[in-house]
Amino acid sequence: MSDEIKHECGLAFIRLRKPFSYYQQQYGSVMYGLNKLYLLMEKQHNRGQDGAGIATVKLNTEPGYPFLHRIRSNANQSIADIFSQIGKEITEIERNHPDIQNHPGLMKGHVNFLGELLLGHLRYGTQGKNNVDFCHPFVKRNTIPARNLALAGNFNLVNKDELFSLINCHPDEFEKQSDLGAMMEVIHHFLIKADEQFPGKLDMTKVLRKAVSFFDGGFTFGGVTGNGIGFVVRDAHGIRPCYYYVNDDVVVAASERAAIRTAFNVGENEVQELMPGHAVMVDAEGNFSIEQILEPKERKACSFERIYFSRGSDEKIYKERTALGYHLSEAVLKAVDYDLKNTIFSFIPNTAEIAFYGLIKGAEDYLNKIKVERILSWGKEYDEEKLTAMVNRKIRIEKIAIKDVKLRTFITEDSSRNEMVQHVYDITYGTVKDEDTLVVIDDSIVRGTTLKESIIRMLSRLQPKKIIVVSSAPQIRYPDCYGIDMSKLSEFVAFRAAIELIKESGQEKLLCEILNNCKELERNNKLHTENLIRQIYKPFTLEQISKKIAELITPKEISIPVEVIFQTIEDLHESCPTNLGDWYFTGNYPTPGGNRVVNKAFINYMEGKNVRGY
Repeated sequence: MSDEIKHECGLAFIRLRKPFSYYQQQYGSVMYGLNKLYLLMEKQHNRGQDGAGIATVKLNTEPGYPFLHRIRSNANQSIADIFSQIGKEITEIERNHPDIQNHPGLMKGHVNFLGELLLGHLRYGTQGKNNVDFCHPFVKRNTIPARNLALAGNFNLVNKDELFSLINCHPDEFEKQSDLGAMMEVIHHFLIKADEQFPGKLDMTKVLRKAVSFFDGGFTFGGVTGNGIGFVVRDAHGIRPCYYYVNDDVVVAASERAAIRTAFNVGENEVQELMPGHAVMVDAEGNFSIEQILEPKERKACSFERIYFSRGSDEKIYKERTALGYHLSEAVLKAVDYDLKNTIFSFIPNTAEIAFYGLIKGAEDYLNKIKVERILSWGKEYDEEKLTAMVNRKIRIEKIAIKDVKLRTFITEDSSRNEMVQHVYDITYGTVKDEDTLVVIDDSIVRGTTLKESIIRMLSRLQPKKIIVVSSAPQIRYPDCYGIDMSKLSEFVAFRAAIELIKESGQEKLLCEILNNCKELERNNKLHTENLIRQIYKPFTLEQISKKIAELITPKEISIPVEVIFQTIEDLHESCPTNLGDWYFTGNYPTPGGNRVVNKAFINYMEGKNVRGY
């Protein structure tokens, strides 16, 4: 994605099922759990670069000794910072007790984070709040072990105010800004009630069933209690991803299948997907079960997971991203008038590389078909030189742009940003001729800002005949409120394109009608009942909006023609058949909160309020 957006958080959960002495003997280290947690977090580092945190629970500690520990960091390398601090603690202990590695019980007593339950989190700040206090896990402490709770998750909730009211909670200024704060208060409220009713017999599954039923949003969250219960819960639509792996030694859960496979060196089929509405539950004795927490609803797993967020090293995601590119090949071939001799293919940024392979495969299939047809048409009368030239024809591929990672950290001053952002990418000179069409694939186009201020300017310096920008995702038209910070309509280039078309066609009254209807719903507390913003796009075809987007992302001084080709919804679904959540493309929100957010975002836009829709 050439436009940077704040997006998915990452979750890692481990429950050790054996004594520490077992891991010392079996794997050569009493630090087995912490080492695996570090791997799980690093292999999901793509899911959070604003901060990280871990919480651990020690089982069977003596009364009066701490059993729940937490550490968080918002340093540039937050995961490394956290585990460096833990490493320093261990080094100091070993300096004073040289033989302690041979005594797992002593190690557990001396190392704060050497616990049987481990919860890790990687954070993207969805509200721009990147100070360390907003990093997960959050913790509730109590003198009674069962009432201690640590929570972390990958989610956005759209009804946090209602959640605070539900339990008559009056949040402070910090909690008001935090979805996790609301989630924590509600779960802890029902946990306390359950423990008061049945002291020492906490049924966490029942607690979660009561609490989670009130959450409106997409979520995967994990938690640990002070008495040794661990859990990971997924929303009823399966919007946010979750996978788990279980053997005799561990119970593991994470946001990405590939991270578990890599960290534990296990096969594709050994890592299971946690089904929507269900939870991984581990009791204080280490017994594992999958429990239904919510009634599963229509599966709406986020398609952005497959297009962009998750690592492409996952076997299924790799195939799906390749398919996304392949499906675009026919439209691209048509756009270049099937002139592959004078067409160069490339990709920007690196996250679009796998879709690029699919696009090239589609072009190669067409070229091979042409080769066969031409050769067969010659029969036995063929010219060896022409035959050699035909056989040797290939799709022209070039590494057109290279991202200068060092430069991005320098671009901070607004007044000089537009000038400096042009140079975030370096171009490869001498690769393009003036008769060439340059086709560049991006995984998705959100704002179009980087395309206009950097990429199109940069590519135009190569002086191609034409520039075609291809998006492996459809047009992003609507806000997201389930884990991705895309809540302002004005930020979407597709929305701005539709507004321009409305103004050019003299239909401004449509905007006023939609605004009045939105406010009417708001007055009657029915803003959640339907998505009225779809009406903005109805007067125009996909091609009309794409053409207007091309105009918006082309700097005025650039005379080279620019065209934009988007993935279709139909091909998206065919490529990613198990992740059909597409509300940011279609406006089909899986929960009522989504409709409320999009309608409120439009009200904010029309009133000139630059605030989030929830």
